[in-house]
Amino acid sequence: MAYDGAPFRGFALQPEVPTVAGTLRAALSRTARLTEPPVLTCAGRTDAGVHARGQVIHVDLPAVPFDGVGLARALNRQVAPSIVVLSATAVPDEFDARRSATARRYRYLVWNAPAPDPLLHPTTWHIRDPLDLRAMSAATDVLLGTHDFRSFCRRKPGTSPDEPIVRRVTQARWSLSGGGEVDDAAAHGEGRLLRFEIEANSFCHQMVRSLVGSLVEVGRGRGNAATLLERLRSATRHRAADPAPAQGLCLVSVSYG
Repeated sequence: MAYDGAPFRGFALQPEVPTVAGTLRAALSRTARLTEPPVLTCAGRTDAGVHARGQVIHVDLPAVPFDGVGLARALNRQVAPSIVVLSATAVPDEFDARRSATARRYRYLVWNAPAPDPLLHPTTWHIRDPLDLRAMSAATDVLLGTHDFRSFCRRKPGTSPDEPIVRRVTQARWSLSGGGEVDDAAAHGEGRLLRFEIEANSFCHQMVRSLVGSLVEVGRGRGNAATLLERLRSATRHRAADPAPAQGLCLVSVSYG
């Protein structure tokens, strides 16, 4: 499934506020004529304002008079365009959208230009300062491999600060994006769209946004690969850069098997 995170207070169900799970649960209840809303399990809980193009969920349903295509169509009539079910299919009972996943990929977009762009703003972080993409790319290489990411994660309540938060990053890179609105915006003034992509076995809370915040500081000349490595090894959020804004982040894909 894909969704625009702007109207929602994140994926997870919360009382009295709009969430992706709450909206989809209500649509599933109506479609399957359930007496109680079903429980949804997602591959990765996204925070308020974070988008998705490749979120995966599983849900246990009774027999419904739809195949996967029909179920997706029935749901999309109720929740699109903010939420779109891209495909639906029956899966084995042992499948778990979260526990069966082997990797998640996130993308973060930075619009680096003197002025913001109104059409790119909903899905990018506007940075007016010139950014050194080469320095940011060099610092990104530090993240590859298995590390304790305590310096870049918001710890769950009730857990010890001495407990490592180990994740394995298999890919991480910066690149320049173009085409469509990007080329149009650049044609009307100086600007470029920077694209950060990262893949790992799993992510902790605010990990990608915290990494992007620190890498942008490197791009501004306030650090380098060595300082990022030092921060990673420090295993503390003390003096860490602020996390990047939510609207630039998107869950792109989830891998299984």
